[in-house]
Amino acid sequence: MSILINLFAMLNYELPKYWPSSEELPDSDETPVDNELQDLIPGLLKAILAMLWKDRMDWFFGVDMGVYYDGEKPPFVPDGFLSIGVERIIDENLRPSYAIWEENRVPVLMLEVVSQTYRGEYSTKLQDYAGLGVLFYVIYNSHRRRKPHLEVHRLVNGKYELQSGNPIYLTEVGLGIGCEKGTYQGINREWLYWYDEEGKRILTPEERVFQAEERAFQAEERASLLTEKLRSLGIDPNTLS
Repeated sequence: MSILINLFAMLNYELPKYWPSSEELPDSDETPVDNELQDLIPGLLKAILAMLWKDRMDWFFGVDMGVYYDGEKPPFVPDGFLSIGVERIIDENLRPSYAIWEENRVPVLMLEVVSQTYRGEYSTKLQDYAGLGVLFYVIYNSHRRRKPHLEVHRLVNGKYELQSGNPIYLTEVGLGIGCEKGTYQGINREWLYWYDEEGKRILTPEERVFQAEERAFQAEERASLLTEKLRSLGIDPNTLS
């Protein structure tokens, strides 16, 4: 864990002491979300992590939240971001925003879900996130027809290199990320999911509930069949201890 923490240590630049705290900074860029998927896709990734890492308190996944890197400049507002080596929960009011000079960690992953209106996902944000030191920059664009919907860029020597494959394993995160068809909140389409090292998709909370219900139903059916079988043999199951 110490190696991981050192890897994500904040960039070496001096931070003015007069910069405001996260509670004093605006918690919205006042730009409306123009695509429902920009909320649902990162929300699903966060929900899976909340279940998978429920016993870990050293991570935070933000959705449509300001990431402040300079107290005198507007924040970056990715659709989602993951930071490791930080407190998962500050207090009952949670985080209003993410200020790097308070957290002492640059997010390890930034996610952008492209709508029909491009917002510099393939140009300016590549430069911005690389300059910030974000290790993985993930872009998802379901409107593409000739190129992959998912792009994962890894920071190498200060520049992003496009990774190949689906899913793509993120060693420093300990999980892979990829896209495939599935159902979430009753919507059947392509979604982003987390994967284990072998490339097996991590189940969503909804799928885990369904799986548990299926197992309970099957166990009840087996018990019912056994009861009928015993009675057919003239044995009262209620007399068995």
